[in-house]
Amino acid sequence: MTTTTETHGVDPDPTPLALLLLGRQADPNSERGVECPGDLPAASDPGLVERARTAKAALGNRVFILGHHYQRDEVIEFADVTGDSFKLARDAAARPEAEYIVFCGVHFMAESADILTTDAQQVVLPDLAAGCSMADMATAEQVAECWDVLTEAGIADATVPVSYMNSSADIKAFTGKHGGTICTSSNAKRALEWAFEQGEKVLFLPDQHLGRNTAVLEMGFSLDDCVLYNPHKPNGGLTAEQLRNAKMILWRGHCSVHGRFSLDSVNEVRERIPGVTVLVHPECKHEVVTAADMVGSTEYIIKALDAAEPGSKWAIGTELNLVRRLAKAHPDKEIVFLDRTVCFCSTMNRIDLPHLVWALESLVEGRVPNVITVDPETEKYAKAALDRMLALP
Repeated sequence: MTTTTETHGVDPDPTPLALLLLGRQADPNSERGVECPGDLPAASDPGLVERARTAKAALGNRVFILGHHYQRDEVIEFADVTGDSFKLARDAAARPEAEYIVFCGVHFMAESADILTTDAQQVVLPDLAAGCSMADMATAEQVAECWDVLTEAGIADATVPVSYMNSSADIKAFTGKHGGTICTSSNAKRALEWAFEQGEKVLFLPDQHLGRNTAVLEMGFSLDDCVLYNPHKPNGGLTAEQLRNAKMILWRGHCSVHGRFSLDSVNEVRERIPGVTVLVHPECKHEVVTAADMVGSTEYIIKALDAAEPGSKWAIGTELNLVRRLAKAHPDKEIVFLDRTVCFCSTMNRIDLPHLVWALESLVEGRVPNVITVDPETEKYAKAALDRMLALP
């Protein structure tokens, strides 16, 4: 039986405070910007809808609005395309005639769009406070220090970095500079297979759960092949021997929404809804993924529900906005949020209709607000890492 400790690449059990009751308690260990308020924010003033339509019509083909799946319905209504972070960045790159890319998502996504679009295009993030707690869990300084630790252990030359799309441009650039690649939740297995063809070990940033679940459940590694590098501890909390013995060096980061689903959530929904199919995102904890019936990326979840039989019952372990939208789109199926604790991505929800209207009306008036720009050196190496991903078979 595998011991549940950080040295085996698994986080310790969460405190009871992490099991929030409809947002009426706070988790002191949760990271900045994460909260479970118990319900979605109220819809914006209906008068803003007409203002958004008017501003978008005035801009015409000069603007291209991207809407991530986790955005509110009131924002998705005005998106020219919807999708996950990488699909949206590629869609933006495919529209060179658009002067302005308004990215309704979070900061790292807008950075990726800036990297992949032309210099003539400007990427706008309606609210600069729309960040990502997972991306914030790995800073350039912390990752550089980690590489020094790997160098001192004599394994840096044999280690290939693989960074999740949900990372800052700085981390993507570090990955590109050290010969690594980027991955999405859809192609993580292919990215890891490529990495192990280049070296003996992988440093997986910044989501420990996607790295662990892919390595163990899809590639045949054991939990003992994984170690968890904690940037807040000396040497990551690991010995040189542990690092040398490991195949997967997982960064201690996670998605604040997906990380809240628990084994209790799965057991409770099975008891409450007999015959339910539990479908979760691979950013969920290892014990949640292994207890689920199906696991897959956001796009996989959408396609699975599109193809599901009428009358089927589903409990979905992903962001609340998307689950509610899917339930609305499939009234012939019973679709519920996996956990009774209502929790959405609070940073993603900072992009609301007032911010979108402000951004669009500013563009109409000739002002370009909240431009996201990646410096040329960072862009060069980050694009190298992204290009390696695009070249994967």
